[in-house]
Amino acid sequence: MGAAYVYIVAITLKPVKTTAGWDIDIRLAEKLSFGQYCDKKRGHPLKQFLILLVDDDERILNFLRSKLNALGYKVISARNGLEALEQVRGQEPDLMVLDLLMPKLDGFETLKELRNFSTIPVIILTAKGADAEKIKGLELGADDYLPKPFNPDELVARIEAVRRRIEPAERRKAMAPLSLGDVVIDFDSHTVTRDGQAVYLTRIEWLLLGELSRNSGRLMTYEKLLSQVWGPEYRDDVQLLRTWVSRLRYKLEADPGSPKLISTIPKAGYIINVPPE
Repeated sequence: MGAAYVYIVAITLKPVKTTAGWDIDIRLAEKLSFGQYCDKKRGHPLKQFLILLVDDDERILNFLRSKLNALGYKVISARNGLEALEQVRGQEPDLMVLDLLMPKLDGFETLKELRNFSTIPVIILTAKGADAEKIKGLELGADDYLPKPFNPDELVARIEAVRRRIEPAERRKAMAPLSLGDVVIDFDSHTVTRDGQAVYLTRIEWLLLGELSRNSGRLMTYEKLLSQVWGPEYRDDVQLLRTWVSRLRYKLEADPGSPKLISTIPKAGYIINVPPE
């Protein structure tokens, strides 16, 4: 039997108006294929992925909940940072979509507190053109960002990209532990030590280090790293890559300002240097 698809007829709605301005462009794709989210033989969701939506605008929450539910996702929500932290502790969602402007506890403080006890992937919603917000969010441990106003289909695409990044570790090729000077990477146990001391890495930091170290001594272009770690739709987002490489250097380099382990090849990419025997 061929692939099973469900098509949604195109509708066009006006954007939702909130106190912060036009926050979301509510347009459904002309022919949105449900097949990419389903078992193509049976048409059933491959997994009921649990998403936590965090926004103080109830209309946005309701719209996104309906859209994601229709695609087979399970959705829970919170209207401020305190509620979001409670939901993470109690429900253990697979991913969080986090607005930055909220009462009681804003997105930045929520993210900072979250990273004290959870590595759940987080997509932050930022103001359009607010580069400082993007960088701060990434430095606090966000996995991705999406500027407002946004097309909800782009949010779905980014959620799918996160799902690909967190595929089970057993699907990845096993490697023996790798020693890079005072840094030792154990791929089996997903641990990294520096001078014998354990180094905590976020999920994105681990994936990025894994791609670099599996290709140690070889140039990894910006496009290759972005495609491998975040997905092909991110291949041009060099700023995102630079932010995460900077985080890795801070944790692994003796002098992050003069890196010896991860070298930049200008206008090309990065390379992990293999120390001489």
